[in-house]
Amino acid sequence: MSGKCSTGWSAAAGLVMTVLWAGVAGAEAPHPWQINFQPAASPVAERFHDFHNFLLVLITLITIFVLGLMIYVIVKFRASANPTPSQTTHNTTIEVLWTVIPVLILVVMAVPSFKLLYYVDRTHDAEMTVKVTGHQWFWSYEYPDHGNFQFDANHVADADLKSDQLRLLSTDNQIVLPIDTNVRILVTSTDVMHSWFVPPVGVQMYAVPGRVNETWVKVTREGTFYGMCNQICGINHGYMPIEIRALSKDKFKQWAAEAQKKYARIDAEPSVRVAASGAAQQ
Repeated sequence: MSGKCSTGWSAAAGLVMTVLWAGVAGAEAPHPWQINFQPAASPVAERFHDFHNFLLVLITLITIFVLGLMIYVIVKFRASANPTPSQTTHNTTIEVLWTVIPVLILVVMAVPSFKLLYYVDRTHDAEMTVKVTGHQWFWSYEYPDHGNFQFDANHVADADLKSDQLRLLSTDNQIVLPIDTNVRILVTSTDVMHSWFVPPVGVQMYAVPGRVNETWVKVTREGTFYGMCNQICGINHGYMPIEIRALSKDKFKQWAAEAQKKYARIDAEPSVRVAASGAAQQ
Protein backbone atom coordinates (compact mmCIF):
# COMPACT_ATOMS: atom_id res chain seq x y z
CA MET A 1 0.00 0.00 0.00
CA SER A 2 1.37 3.44 -0.82
CA GLY A 3 2.27 5.79 2.00
CA LYS A 4 -0.29 8.46 1.06
CA CYS A 5 -3.25 6.06 0.92
CA SER A 6 -2.31 4.17 4.03
CA THR A 7 -1.79 7.32 6.08
CA GLY A 8 -5.44 8.33 5.74
CA TRP A 9 -6.71 4.95 6.84
CA SER A 10 -4.22 4.84 9.72
CA ALA A 11 -5.39 8.24 10.94
CA ALA A 12 -9.03 7.21 10.82
CA ALA A 13 -8.42 4.00 12.73
CA GLY A 14 -6.11 5.84 15.11
CA LEU A 15 -8.95 8.12 16.22
CA VAL A 16 -10.98 5.05 17.16
CA MET A 17 -8.12 3.35 19.04
CA THR A 18 -6.45 6.37 20.69
CA VAL A 19 -7.75 5.79 24.20
CA LEU A 20 -7.12 2.04 24.07
CA TRP A 21 -3.62 2.49 22.65
CA ALA A 22 -2.47 5.23 25.01
CA GLY A 23 -1.67 2.85 27.85
CA VAL A 24 0.82 0.80 25.82
CA ALA A 25 2.24 3.34 23.38
CA GLY A 26 5.73 3.14 24.88
CA ALA A 27 5.85 -0.63 25.13
CA GLU A 28 8.78 -2.60 23.68
CA ALA A 29 7.39 -5.93 24.91
CA PRO A 30 3.88 -7.38 25.14
CA HIS A 31 1.88 -6.69 28.28
CA PRO A 32 -1.04 -8.52 29.90
CA TRP A 33 -4.37 -7.27 28.50
CA GLN A 34 -2.58 -5.30 25.82
CA ILE A 35 -4.78 -3.98 23.00
CA ASN A 36 -3.51 -3.38 19.47
CA PHE A 37 -0.01 -4.10 18.18
CA GLN A 38 3.31 -3.34 19.75
CA PRO A 39 4.88 -0.14 18.34
CA ALA A 40 6.38 -0.77 14.93
CA ALA A 41 10.17 -0.84 14.71
CA SER A 42 10.61 -1.51 11.00
CA PRO A 43 9.09 -0.44 7.65
CA VAL A 44 7.52 -3.89 7.29
CA ALA A 45 5.79 -3.64 10.67
CA GLU A 46 4.56 -0.14 9.79
CA ARG A 47 2.96 -1.47 6.60
CA PHE A 48 1.37 -4.31 8.53
CA HIS A 49 -0.17 -1.77 10.89
CA ASP A 50 -1.38 0.38 8.00
CA PHE A 51 -3.00 -2.59 6.27
CA HIS A 52 -4.61 -3.69 9.54
CA ASN A 53 -6.02 -0.20 10.12
CA PHE A 54 -7.32 -0.06 6.55
CA LEU A 55 -9.15 -3.36 7.04
CA LEU A 56 -10.44 -2.20 10.42
CA VAL A 57 -12.11 0.81 8.79
CA LEU A 58 -13.39 -1.31 5.90
CA ILE A 59 -15.00 -4.00 8.05
CA THR A 60 -16.46 -1.35 10.37
CA LEU A 61 -18.18 0.32 7.40
CA ILE A 62 -19.46 -3.05 6.17
CA THR A 63 -20.78 -3.94 9.63
CA ILE A 64 -22.57 -0.60 9.97
CA PHE A 65 -24.12 -0.99 6.50
CA VAL A 66 -25.34 -4.54 7.16
CA LEU A 67 -26.71 -3.57 10.59
CA GLY A 68 -28.56 -0.61 9.07
CA LEU A 69 -29.95 -2.79 6.31
CA MET A 70 -31.18 -5.35 8.82
CA ILE A 71 -32.88 -2.68 10.94
CA TYR A 72 -34.52 -1.22 7.81
CA VAL A 73 -35.85 -4.64 6.72
CA ILE A 74 -37.07 -5.53 10.23
CA VAL A 75 -38.97 -2.26 10.58
CA LYS A 76 -40.31 -1.85 7.05
CA PHE A 77 -41.37 -5.46 6.49
CA ARG A 78 -42.64 -6.35 9.95
CA ALA A 79 -45.84 -8.39 10.06
CA SER A 80 -48.00 -5.56 11.41
CA ALA A 81 -47.02 -3.27 8.53
CA ASN A 82 -47.34 -6.01 5.89
CA PRO A 83 -50.30 -8.26 6.70
CA THR A 84 -50.13 -9.59 3.11
CA PRO A 85 -46.47 -10.38 2.38
CA SER A 86 -44.98 -10.06 -1.10
CA GLN A 87 -44.69 -13.27 -3.12
CA THR A 88 -41.64 -12.08 -5.08
CA THR A 89 -38.97 -14.80 -5.15
CA HIS A 90 -36.32 -13.33 -7.46
CA ASN A 91 -34.94 -9.86 -8.08
CA THR A 92 -32.25 -9.67 -10.75
CA THR A 93 -30.92 -6.28 -9.62
CA ILE A 94 -30.47 -7.36 -6.00
CA GLU A 95 -28.85 -10.67 -6.98
CA VAL A 96 -26.36 -8.89 -9.24
CA LEU A 97 -25.55 -6.37 -6.52
CA TRP A 98 -24.97 -8.93 -3.76
CA THR A 99 -22.62 -10.78 -6.12
CA VAL A 100 -20.70 -7.86 -7.61
CA ILE A 101 -20.26 -5.74 -4.47
CA PRO A 102 -18.54 -8.49 -2.39
CA VAL A 103 -16.24 -9.22 -5.34
CA LEU A 104 -15.28 -5.54 -5.55
CA ILE A 105 -14.65 -5.47 -1.80
CA LEU A 106 -12.36 -8.49 -2.11
CA VAL A 107 -10.46 -6.79 -4.95
CA VAL A 108 -10.01 -3.67 -2.82
CA MET A 109 -8.58 -5.89 -0.07
CA ALA A 110 -6.47 -8.05 -2.39
CA VAL A 111 -4.54 -5.31 -4.21
CA PRO A 112 -2.80 -3.81 -1.12
CA SER A 113 -2.46 -7.32 0.33
CA PHE A 114 -0.50 -8.58 -2.71
CA LYS A 115 1.66 -5.44 -2.68
CA LEU A 116 2.48 -6.05 0.97
CA LEU A 117 3.28 -9.73 0.36
CA TYR A 118 5.67 -8.72 -2.43
CA TYR A 119 7.29 -6.06 -0.25
CA VAL A 120 7.98 -8.37 2.70
CA ASP A 121 9.20 -11.30 0.59
CA ARG A 122 12.88 -10.33 0.34
CA THR A 123 15.23 -7.40 -0.08
CA HIS A 124 17.26 -6.99 -3.26
CA ASP A 125 19.89 -4.74 -1.67
CA ALA A 126 20.85 -6.57 1.53
CA GLU A 127 23.72 -4.99 3.44
CA MET A 128 24.37 -8.04 5.64
CA THR A 129 23.13 -11.57 6.22
CA VAL A 130 22.21 -13.48 9.37
CA LYS A 131 21.37 -17.17 9.38
CA VAL A 132 18.82 -18.40 11.94
CA THR A 133 18.58 -22.10 12.77
CA GLY A 134 15.84 -23.60 14.90
CA HIS A 135 16.48 -26.52 17.24
CA GLN A 136 14.43 -28.35 19.84
CA TRP A 137 14.32 -26.02 21.70
CA PHE A 138 16.62 -23.05 21.12
CA TRP A 139 17.90 -20.85 18.30
CA SER A 140 21.34 -20.59 16.70
CA TYR A 141 22.60 -17.48 14.91
CA GLU A 142 25.38 -17.17 12.35
CA TYR A 143 27.04 -13.99 11.07
CA PRO A 144 28.82 -14.92 7.81
CA ASP A 145 29.58 -11.27 6.94
CA HIS A 146 31.20 -10.35 10.26
CA GLY A 147 33.71 -13.02 11.09
CA ASN A 148 31.63 -16.12 10.28
CA PHE A 149 30.93 -16.85 13.95
CA GLN A 150 27.89 -18.49 15.54
CA PHE A 151 26.23 -18.83 18.94
CA ASP A 152 23.15 -20.38 20.55
CA ALA A 153 20.36 -18.49 22.31
CA ASN A 154 18.44 -20.29 25.06
CA HIS A 155 15.65 -18.90 27.22
CA VAL A 156 16.65 -17.68 30.68
CA ALA A 157 15.25 -19.93 33.41
CA ASP A 158 13.05 -18.33 36.06
CA ALA A 159 15.67 -18.88 38.76
CA ASP A 160 18.30 -17.01 36.72
CA LEU A 161 16.22 -14.00 35.68
CA LYS A 162 17.75 -10.60 36.36
CA SER A 163 15.77 -7.47 37.18
CA ASP A 164 15.89 -6.22 33.57
CA GLN A 165 14.93 -9.55 31.99
CA LEU A 166 11.49 -10.84 31.08
CA ARG A 167 10.19 -14.30 31.89
CA LEU A 168 9.92 -16.56 28.83
CA LEU A 169 11.14 -13.74 26.57
CA SER A 170 14.76 -13.04 27.55
CA THR A 171 17.60 -15.18 26.20
CA ASP A 172 21.13 -15.83 27.43
CA ASN A 173 22.55 -14.55 24.12
CA GLN A 174 20.79 -11.93 22.02
CA ILE A 175 20.77 -11.60 18.27
CA VAL A 176 22.26 -8.16 17.64
CA LEU A 177 21.42 -6.10 14.54
CA PRO A 178 22.42 -2.61 13.36
CA ILE A 179 19.65 -0.09 12.84
CA ASP A 180 18.84 1.41 9.43
CA THR A 181 20.38 -1.62 7.71
CA ASN A 182 18.75 -4.03 5.28
CA VAL A 183 19.42 -7.41 6.86
CA ARG A 184 18.80 -10.61 4.93
CA ILE A 185 17.51 -13.33 7.30
CA LEU A 186 17.99 -16.96 6.27
CA VAL A 187 15.89 -19.36 8.34
CA THR A 188 16.18 -23.14 8.59
CA SER A 189 15.82 -25.98 11.11
CA THR A 190 17.73 -29.10 12.12
CA ASP A 191 14.84 -31.20 13.41
CA VAL A 192 11.17 -30.12 13.15
CA MET A 193 9.31 -27.05 11.92
CA HIS A 194 9.77 -23.88 13.96
CA SER A 195 8.74 -20.29 13.29
CA TRP A 196 10.92 -17.21 13.80
CA PHE A 197 8.31 -14.64 14.82
CA VAL A 198 9.16 -11.12 16.07
CA PRO A 199 6.06 -8.85 15.93
CA PRO A 200 7.69 -5.42 16.56
CA VAL A 201 9.89 -5.79 13.48
CA GLY A 202 7.22 -7.49 11.37
CA VAL A 203 8.98 -10.82 10.79
CA GLN A 204 7.56 -14.32 10.72
CA MET A 205 9.31 -17.04 8.79
CA TYR A 206 9.01 -20.81 9.07
CA ALA A 207 12.12 -22.84 9.83
CA VAL A 208 11.80 -26.03 7.80
CA PRO A 209 14.30 -28.94 8.00
CA GLY A 210 16.28 -29.31 4.78
CA ARG A 211 15.16 -25.95 3.43
CA VAL A 212 16.40 -22.37 3.77
CA ASN A 213 13.70 -19.69 3.72
CA GLU A 214 14.51 -16.03 3.25
CA THR A 215 13.06 -12.86 4.71
CA TRP A 216 14.46 -9.48 5.70
CA VAL A 217 14.30 -6.80 8.34
CA LYS A 218 15.33 -3.18 8.75
CA VAL A 219 15.11 -2.03 12.36
CA THR A 220 14.56 1.70 12.53
CA ARG A 221 15.46 2.46 16.15
CA GLU A 222 17.65 1.19 18.95
CA GLY A 223 16.07 -1.04 21.56
CA THR A 224 15.30 -4.60 22.56
CA PHE A 225 12.52 -6.48 20.80
CA TYR A 226 11.03 -9.85 21.66
CA GLY A 227 9.44 -12.70 19.80
CA MET A 228 8.67 -16.40 20.12
CA CYS A 229 8.49 -19.58 18.10
CA ASN A 230 4.79 -19.72 17.21
CA GLN A 231 4.89 -23.08 15.43
CA ILE A 232 4.02 -25.88 17.87
CA CYS A 233 7.31 -27.79 17.80
CA GLY A 234 7.22 -30.10 20.80
CA ILE A 235 7.08 -30.24 24.58
CA ASN A 236 9.26 -27.14 25.13
CA HIS A 237 7.67 -25.08 22.37
CA GLY A 238 6.88 -22.32 24.89
CA TYR A 239 10.57 -21.97 25.79
CA MET A 240 11.96 -20.73 22.48
CA PRO A 241 12.00 -16.94 22.82
CA ILE A 242 13.73 -14.53 20.48
CA GLU A 243 15.47 -11.41 21.77
CA ILE A 244 16.76 -8.85 19.28
CA ARG A 245 19.01 -6.01 20.43
CA ALA A 246 19.21 -3.21 17.88
CA LEU A 247 22.26 -0.96 18.07
CA SER A 248 23.62 1.98 16.12
CA LYS A 249 25.97 1.02 13.30
CA ASP A 250 29.04 2.11 15.26
CA LYS A 251 27.99 0.17 18.36
CA PHE A 252 27.23 -2.85 16.22
CA LYS A 253 30.74 -2.79 14.76
CA GLN A 254 32.15 -2.77 18.28
CA TRP A 255 29.88 -5.66 19.29
CA ALA A 256 30.83 -7.66 16.17
CA ALA A 257 34.53 -7.22 16.92
CA GLU A 258 34.01 -8.50 20.47
CA ALA A 259 31.73 -11.32 19.29
CA GLN A 260 34.41 -12.62 16.92
CA LYS A 261 36.59 -13.24 19.98
CA LYS A 262 33.78 -14.48 22.23
CA TYR A 263 32.03 -16.92 19.90
CA ALA A 264 33.39 -19.76 17.77
CA ARG A 265 33.98 -19.48 14.05
CA ILE A 266 31.84 -21.81 11.97
CA ASP A 267 34.92 -23.11 10.12
CA ALA A 268 36.90 -23.68 13.34
CA GLU A 269 37.88 -27.10 14.62
CA PRO A 270 35.13 -28.89 16.62
CA SER A 271 37.14 -28.69 19.84
CA VAL A 272 37.55 -24.95 19.41
CA ARG A 273 33.81 -24.49 18.77
CA VAL A 274 32.96 -26.44 21.94
CA ALA A 275 35.40 -24.40 24.03
CA ALA A 276 34.09 -21.09 22.67
CA SER A 277 30.51 -22.20 23.25
CA GLY A 278 31.30 -23.02 26.87
CA ALA A 279 33.02 -19.66 27.37
CA ALA A 280 30.05 -17.83 25.87
CA GLN A 281 27.64 -19.56 28.26
CA GLN A 282 29.75 -18.38 31.21
